[in-house]
Amino acid sequence: MSQIELDQVARKILTDNDQGGYTVPTKGLYPYQWNWDSVFVARGFATFDTDRAWREIELLFEGQWRDGMVPHILFRKDDPSYFPGPSVWGTDGGPIPSSGHSQPPVAATIVRDLLELDASDAALDRAKLLFPKILQWHRWFMAYRDPDNLGVIAVIHPWESGRDNLPDWDDALRGVEIKDVAPYERKDTSHVDPAMRPHKEDYDRYLSIVAACRKVGWEPEKVARTCPFFVADPGITFILLRACRDLLALADRLGETAAQPEVEGWISRMETGAARLWNSELKAHVAMNLRTGKQSDGVSSASFLAPYAGLTDPEVLKPLREHFDRISAKVRYLMPSYDPEHQAYEHLRYWRGPVWAMVNFMIARGFAEAGDPGRSDRLRRDTAALIQTGGFAEYFSPETAEAAGGGSFSWTAAIWLAWARPSQADQAA
Repeated sequence: MSQIELDQVARKILTDNDQGGYTVPTKGLYPYQWNWDSVFVARGFATFDTDRAWREIELLFEGQWRDGMVPHILFRKDDPSYFPGPSVWGTDGGPIPSSGHSQPPVAATIVRDLLELDASDAALDRAKLLFPKILQWHRWFMAYRDPDNLGVIAVIHPWESGRDNLPDWDDALRGVEIKDVAPYERKDTSHVDPAMRPHKEDYDRYLSIVAACRKVGWEPEKVARTCPFFVADPGITFILLRACRDLLALADRLGETAAQPEVEGWISRMETGAARLWNSELKAHVAMNLRTGKQSDGVSSASFLAPYAGLTDPEVLKPLREHFDRISAKVRYLMPSYDPEHQAYEHLRYWRGPVWAMVNFMIARGFAEAGDPGRSDRLRRDTAALIQTGGFAEYFSPETAEAAGGGSFSWTAAIWLAWARPSQADQAA
């Protein structure tokens, strides 16, 4: 297909997946509103419908909990095609039935992008209404996902990271006792080849974590102290650090000066804390089990988000570029979600190897801002080639370009429109 045809298909995917102000990731497999999916989708809508872009984020924040958390799933309707649904989560934290934990907080970054695209008074008014909600969400992360002020952000469930079955979670997940799990029937494997999805034993532990948090009523302080899974994640840490920088810029633009010292404190805390995730043997940032202090032993795609977070120390950037070049020699398409030389790598199983367009978007942005346009453009070109070859799939094999997971996927379409298509590179130049 030509770029014009792909543009048309991408727009149609977004409008077809539109449920009246919010967008499902793809029909069938994911029939609800997902947190970071929606925010990336807003960036795609902004290329042809700015009002709809703002609306996507505004509807996401309709589900914000009283304590500030924005859930990873909003169950706006009961759809039996998805498991686990609202009855399994058993939450009562906000106005819309939801899951009990959050997802990577990209909203501040995308809201700032929307203002760059449209600086009208109406856009500024919408940003002003969102600002205190985003601030409260960041405050929740800093309070309940970094309760000991370490400067690293933990996840209480692999799903909270957005990278569900990443090998980085394997060791900590093995420590989760399987209990309090009623008999269940997975729905995901009826939509997608089971070879591309997490294993059943992973799901048993996922549900055991949910049960443990449900027992303490999803109270965030109790969850942070008692949850059987509490792992510092470079992905969440770097995305939140970047989002705080963007929130600070928004505060300046919107006249929210009272919030600036607090946000500056968060930035300083995470800049210092990121060193805790540095694996000196690998020379990359990795995950760390905060219950045991044990670091993971592989380079994930999140390791490459350090420049996106604004970390520009040559002692970080030089080995990161070396990892980039080493991995690019091992696979045809960048960036695999896990190191292809690691024993846990699988090129088609969800987050254990495949390429994800929105992660490439963030990594490329960081490299470009760090003065490395060559590696940034390599990521854009690879993402474009994967979409041109395999369509708007959920993810892709870094070896063969095989399309995997769900099809007609909203955030892949959004990333094509906002960044990956060749005309975007021409405009940037």
